[in-house]
Amino acid sequence: MKTIQKTAIALATSGLFATAAFAQSAPAAAPAAPEVSPITANISLVSDYRYRGVSQSNLRPAIQGGFDYAHESGFYIGNWNSSISWVNNLNPSVASSIEMDFYAGVKKELIGEGFASDLGVLQYYYPTSGNFSGTNVNPNTTEIYAAQNYTFGPVTGFLKFSYAVTNTFGNQNSSGSYYPDLTVNYDTGIWGLGVNAHVGYQYISGTVAGTSNSSLYSYTDWKLGVTKDFGGGLSLAAAYIGTNAGKNSSGLYNYASPTGKNLAGSTGVLTLTKTF
Repeated sequence: MKTIQKTAIALATSGLFATAAFAQSAPAAAPAAPEVSPITANISLVSDYRYRGVSQSNLRPAIQGGFDYAHESGFYIGNWNSSISWVNNLNPSVASSIEMDFYAGVKKELIGEGFASDLGVLQYYYPTSGNFSGTNVNPNTTEIYAAQNYTFGPVTGFLKFSYAVTNTFGNQNSSGSYYPDLTVNYDTGIWGLGVNAHVGYQYISGTVAGTSNSSLYSYTDWKLGVTKDFGGGLSLAAAYIGTNAGKNSSGLYNYASPTGKNLAGSTGVLTLTKTF
């Protein structure tokens, strides 16, 4: 469940330089800079896959990766994947070991340079084995989203609103759920270090057996972290993540592992990423 903020293609430029050499009467043009590829890829190792504050890997490490294509017009399309182990929490007879995200959209600097507006659609897909029954529904989810990116010197980030047009991650009658969130990044300019902060609110709509999904499953999540850029597309991020997701009337966590552990509890997460 990747938070998606793709940039448009950067256009490489080249200049001219003068050289003093025999038999030359005019400055020579420098070799053209290599074109920036419209395709990028990434792979990550994470100590706990947290999406909107909730563990998707039952508090265990995960491997992740994907690729993106961005056209100079602002159109982009991509795929991102992660190992997971939460689907059979919905029903022990159903299993899925991978999440596959497919997304596309348009991102343009409509307001001004450094302020890209982003509209798109995202499909969360979970290949499953077994059959859902009873109150359980398929976790596949489709969201549309709108985001406004911003840049103020070393401060960057985005304000985003995501809206589910299908049931949301296995919650019954939950079409119309939404997630507004704000992300802020600060480039310290020291040793490639950046500070990251995030806050969001996951609202789950609908009612099951006379009980509001909102009262059970809606919550606020937040993150505070730091990222180290080693250059060459390699980075390491450390973050402290938490939510205010609580317990149900039976005293059980609303987001719990098969052993009853709180999947939405506060924790530290390490992420090592290589971008190509």
